[in-house]
Amino acid sequence: MSNTAVAVEAGVDPSEPEPVRVWNPLARLGFRFVVAYLTLFCVIYPQPLFAFIGIIALWTPDRMVMDYAQLPHTIVEWVGRNVFGIDARLHLESGSGDQAYLWVLVFCILILALIVTAVWTVLDRKRTEYRRLAGWFLLFIQLILAGQMLGYGFAKAIPLQMQVPGLATLIQPYGEFSHMAVLWNQVGTSPVYESLLGMAEVLGGLLLLMPRTRLAGVLLSLVSMAQVWVLNMTFDVPVKLLSFHLLLLSLVLLDPDARRLTAVLLGQSAGPSTAPTPFTTPRSRRIADIGLVVLAAWFVLAQAVGSWQGWHDYGPGRGKPELYGIWNVTEFTRDGQPVPPLLTDETRWRRLVFDYREYATYQRMDDSLVSVATEYDSGAHHLTLHSPEAQQPLASFTYDRTAPDRLLLTGELDGHPVTLSLTRVDDSAMPVRKGGLNLVQDNPNGVN
Repeated sequence: MSNTAVAVEAGVDPSEPEPVRVWNPLARLGFRFVVAYLTLFCVIYPQPLFAFIGIIALWTPDRMVMDYAQLPHTIVEWVGRNVFGIDARLHLESGSGDQAYLWVLVFCILILALIVTAVWTVLDRKRTEYRRLAGWFLLFIQLILAGQMLGYGFAKAIPLQMQVPGLATLIQPYGEFSHMAVLWNQVGTSPVYESLLGMAEVLGGLLLLMPRTRLAGVLLSLVSMAQVWVLNMTFDVPVKLLSFHLLLLSLVLLDPDARRLTAVLLGQSAGPSTAPTPFTTPRSRRIADIGLVVLAAWFVLAQAVGSWQGWHDYGPGRGKPELYGIWNVTEFTRDGQPVPPLLTDETRWRRLVFDYREYATYQRMDDSLVSVATEYDSGAHHLTLHSPEAQQPLASFTYDRTAPDRLLLTGELDGHPVTLSLTRVDDSAMPVRKGGLNLVQDNPNGVN
């Protein structure tokens, strides 16, 4: 039932303006601070605003977000040195959202918000309420939250954020995993589970943008962001700052309907929504609804195209190299002499892994892993491996695949003539690769 119908049944003339309610001084002060802080955060902090450029992001530089974050670097670095005694420089090559620079940036935003609140309070001390402004503010953070929910949601719904563990991961000792790596590989092991998590976030973002489903979108976003924030805090994922603020946006959006929600949970009548809105006429509301639907389509188009591109560029749709697989080194000959598989030998290889065409990984006898860049010449059956820190190639081989599971490498490694005989591991036989669903299990599989 619409708000107008409810008002008519209650004997209230819907054409009459809603009576102005005077906010108490603490409510006005708190509102000014919340508006100042969250608006400044959404505008200054890197990422929230960039969702609005939509599909245009596909043609912008990859480091654009980090370049934006660096705009206030002079102030942030000064505050870092003089207030916290740290070097708060932004590391552009890092993907971490919890760098010291960003923490200091948020501190600067907090101080600026306090200053804005104080000035606003002095200049606007006679104002008794901010209902209309509250409507515009809630709409603004609603759009910000929707953009982030859709962005992170699509990254999981089409499982690209946490991918199926790579071949090198399968041979890495579990004890060497960081907490974040444990989480990433645990979720990536089950793409269906990851997709369900993403679909929940996508649905939350869409409900925020669809007419008359705002509250449902807020509730779903709140639950999703609460889970994300807890995981980030407990598995040390470096997106704690942003996830906390997205959780905060959800709570602020829920506030106008908190009493109604509480009434429903207590079995009472909720009544019509009293959430403030900047649109006061039926025509303006229709235009706003159309605008939200168009914005939702804009967001979804960008994420769908970006996910399709990501699927083929760095996801499961990426082409596999000719030598794809985990290869055990069964024989290793250097300078014409066989090299025994001693755990103390730091130069002998134990395994060689080809996962994607651009790089490979070799495993030493002590189980340590080293990633190297690869160059293939399929016609000449030639393979070159480059160590990231070395100017000269690490190794140059001629390869001969004598059978689907047999490989012979002949060439030079670290300046020495070598010959490597390798046997391919059937990774599909590994329990973590089998997956599947067993509804009937007399004994649980793989529980130690």
